[in-house]
Amino acid sequence: MNYSRFITTVSAARKASPIRLLTELMQKSPPSLISLAGGAPNPNVFPFKRATVAIGHGTAVEIGEDLMKRALQYSASAGIPELLSWLKDFQRNLHNPPTANYSPEQGQMEVCVTTGSQEGLCKVFEMLINPGDNILLDAPTYSGTLAALRPLGCNIINVPSDQHGIIPKALKEILSTWSSEDVKNRSHHLPKFLYTIPNGCNPTGNSLTTERKKEIYQLARKYDFLIIEDDPYYFLQFEKPWAPTFLSMDVDGRVIRTDSFSKILSSGLRIGFLTGPKPLIDRVILHIQVSTMHTSTFTQIMISQLLQQWGEKGFLEHIDRVVEFYRTQRDAMLIAADKWLKDLAEWYPPAAGMFLWIKIKGVSDTQQLIMEKALQKEVLLVPGGAFNIDSSEPSSYVRASFSLSSPAQMDLAFKRLADLIKEAL
Repeated sequence: MNYSRFITTVSAARKASPIRLLTELMQKSPPSLISLAGGAPNPNVFPFKRATVAIGHGTAVEIGEDLMKRALQYSASAGIPELLSWLKDFQRNLHNPPTANYSPEQGQMEVCVTTGSQEGLCKVFEMLINPGDNILLDAPTYSGTLAALRPLGCNIINVPSDQHGIIPKALKEILSTWSSEDVKNRSHHLPKFLYTIPNGCNPTGNSLTTERKKEIYQLARKYDFLIIEDDPYYFLQFEKPWAPTFLSMDVDGRVIRTDSFSKILSSGLRIGFLTGPKPLIDRVILHIQVSTMHTSTFTQIMISQLLQQWGEKGFLEHIDRVVEFYRTQRDAMLIAADKWLKDLAEWYPPAAGMFLWIKIKGVSDTQQLIMEKALQKEVLLVPGGAFNIDSSEPSSYVRASFSLSSPAQMDLAFKRLADLIKEAL
C-alpha cells in the first residue's frame, strides 16, 4: 500500500517530539541510569500514595506506592508497554489479522491507546482529510462523527443502508462514478475512505452481515480507499459467533479499527484503542505527542492491572455478563414497543448495541414532536435528524436507548410516546 496519497500535508509534516522520545527512552532504561534530561515532576511530592479499587466478585486492583508513582507520571504517547502488549495479543487472538506478520512498510498491524475511541477517530480524520476530499459513510450515523467531519470541509457521500448495514450494490453504483483510469492514476477525487459502524450502529442498531463486509472490502481494493471500522458495540453483540471484522479480512493494510472500553469497563475512564497499519497509526501517535501527550497513565495502569488479573478468558467472561444484561434490556424494550407502538411505528430488533431506531408512522419530522411536546409528556428520545448529514433534513425516526431505564420505565415511556403520537396525528 502507498499510504502517502491518503495523508494530509499537515499530518505528513509532523515530526517526533524530542522530549516525548526522551520520556519513552527513560522508561526503557535500567534503574542505574542517571538522567538529568527529563522535565518530569518528582512523584514524591504528589499527595496520592496508594489505591485499592474494589472489583465485582470480591476481587480488587491494588496500586501500591511504587506503582502509584508511575501511575501519576508522564508516560509514552502510544500507551504504557504492558497495556499495549496485552491489546496487541488480544487483537491477534480475536481477529487474526493477516497484517499481524507484515513488515511495517506493508502495513503491519499496530495498536495505540487513545483517550476514548473518539480521540482516535478525530485524529484519524485530521490525518486523512483535506478540504474537498470525498469520503463515504452510511447515514444516519453517530452525531459525534458528523460533528468531527463537518469542519474539515470534506464532501460526505451518503451510502444507502438497511437493517443489515451498507448495501454493497448501492456502494458499487456510487463508486462507478469513477473510471478505471481514475483508479489507475490515483485521482485525488477518489474517495479517501469509507466510515462505518458495523455492529449495533448508533443510532440505527443495524449490523453488517459477513457477506456484505466481504463485498465492501473487495470494492475498497478495487477503488483503493481505506475502511474506518468504528466498532464501539462489537462487544455488545447479542448472538455468537461474533461477526468477522474488516480487520480480520484486511490483506492489504487498508483498515483502521477503533475499539472502546466505554461500554464494557467504564465510559468515564476514557480508554479506547486504534488498530491499523503501522505507517498510519504512527502518524496518529505523532499527533497525540503534541496534543493530549498520552492517555491518563493512572487510567491505563488501572485497566492494565485488571486485564492482567482477568486474562483474556476472564475478560471475555465479563463481556458475556455485560451482553446478557443488555440483551435482557433490549428484550424489555421490544416488549414495551410491541405493547404500545405496534400500530403507530415500525422498528427492527437490533442484533447489537444499546439503541432501538423507531420510525413514527404519519409523522414526517420528529424534531418538534420530541423537542417541544415530548418533554411535556415527561418522555425524552433523540429526534432522527440529529444523525443525518444535514441535521435540518426532516426525519420520521427517533432513537430510544435501552441502556439505563428499567423495564417498568421503558413501558411507561412508550405509553407516553404513544399518547404523544396519537395527539400529533
